[in-house]
Amino acid sequence: MIASDLEALAQTHGLSLLGGFHTDARDMSHFPENTQSLLLFGPMLQHFWPLFIESPEWNDGDPDPMDRWSIRNISAMAQSVGGQALFPFGGPPFLPFYSWALQSGRAWESPVKLLVHDRQGLWLSYRGAIALPYRYDLPPPTKRPCESCADKPCLNACPTQALVLGHYDVPACRAFLKTDLGTGCLSQGCTVRRACSVTLSCARVEGHSAYHMGVFNR
Repeated sequence: MIASDLEALAQTHGLSLLGGFHTDARDMSHFPENTQSLLLFGPMLQHFWPLFIESPEWNDGDPDPMDRWSIRNISAMAQSVGGQALFPFGGPPFLPFYSWALQSGRAWESPVKLLVHDRQGLWLSYRGAIALPYRYDLPPPTKRPCESCADKPCLNACPTQALVLGHYDVPACRAFLKTDLGTGCLSQGCTVRRACSVTLSCARVEGHSAYHMGVFNR
């Protein structure tokens, strides 16, 4: 199978192939037996949300609609290509998606320690992965966008300094979101994520950002 085949399938679900790697000479403890390639999938920033809010999971009123949506759709994708679906939720224990992202050649640790993607910047998130028992035709690795970002606005964007120099003060972040000044973050997404120079070129649907912020701020 070539990359365009599975990418096209993912796009019908509002998902992007955000990277992957071959498992040669790697610790296989987290992979299904005989895995040769691991592919990482996340939302298409403009197309995922309109599809998701029409789904049965969003509209049935049951908990964790996005996780359940991910299980249904990514599992179906995996089955269609002879692979096995893996997910970043459902633990503990949790699968090492952060580590997998760093091995993909498409995502890196940003100055604020959040993962940054070559195309999605700090909007990057993963809904799941597919482990394949054969080698998948992956594109070559790209360059870390932070290397060419002179100003590094993510370092100074947080209005309450909750996310600076690799330290995340979760209580300070939650407290800020409960004030009137936190309205922008709640409705549009984290100010730090929005400040990324890559993020500025790839806006995410605000409803999608608001959903995640609402879940975080419960």
